[in-house]
Amino acid sequence: MTAPAQPPADWATQRERSNLWVLKLMGAIAVYAGRPIARGVLHPIALYFLLANGPARRASRQYLTRALGRPAGWRDSYRHIHSFAATVLDRVYFLQGRLAHFHIENHNVPQVEAVLAEGQGVMLLGAHLGSFEALRAGAESIGTRAAMLMYEDNARLINATLKALAPGVQLHTIALGRPGAMLALRRWLADGGMAGLLADRILPGHSGRSRTWMLPFLGRPAPFSDGPLRLAAMLRQRVFFMAGLYHGGGRYSLRFEPLADFRDVAGATMDAEVQAALERYVALLETLCREAPCNWFNFYDFWASDDDAKTA
Repeated sequence: MTAPAQPPADWATQRERSNLWVLKLMGAIAVYAGRPIARGVLHPIALYFLLANGPARRASRQYLTRALGRPAGWRDSYRHIHSFAATVLDRVYFLQGRLAHFHIENHNVPQVEAVLAEGQGVMLLGAHLGSFEALRAGAESIGTRAAMLMYEDNARLINATLKALAPGVQLHTIALGRPGAMLALRRWLADGGMAGLLADRILPGHSGRSRTWMLPFLGRPAPFSDGPLRLAAMLRQRVFFMAGLYHGGGRYSLRFEPLADFRDVAGATMDAEVQAALERYVALLETLCREAPCNWFNFYDFWASDDDAKTA
């Protein structure tokens, strides 16, 4: 297990390529024309993105080659990009509570429900894998709420559009790095809510208490931060791995796997427990990337910092 000299944050400098008016147009089509027509419009959008965004296309083929275990081609990357576009479109329907379009399967939900039944909140650790909005819908179906811990700046356009499309829906987010964020998170969990954090990117301005490790992922070391798990350990929370996988059409599956229990963590053992949980997180992520490869939406060179790695 190695640590890079400097945690990479190249993704944080990438801007949303879509314009606000394009997103609003897609949203209007989704709401007024219906999902079948809106899904038809996704094909030229995905094709344009495939042809116009060379770095994203190359990153997709690099990742898919690892996940599929064979050289990925243009068709593979097209399916990958189309899956991403489809999950973005479906966010509109999930936010508006229009769930008749979808068939959602649940895996290991009773384990999460058992924790919530004790009157405690749950921290969920996910990735840019599938749809978090499907997870929000799943949370509501078991009688609780799910908030997203996030840096909002990189997705400002999409979030602004979704709020415009669903003005009556409260988007539960807790903005990391802002005053009062920790207090808001403690209150949310104390009230029995679920708080989700995507942990497969190195966040800008991450805490000096966290470390970024190079862990084996799809055949080559890749950078992962232990910051999210250290946050859960500091709050003495139980943690589940989460994913809302998209399987095409209107089919989704919600996955929950126990990841760590930090309720009785001691200072002397915290580092070891956080490290073990991080390794389990990466192993689960790799398993799902191989199972549903078109669900992982990191369109940049995820392994770029491998050359900067050093022994911890």
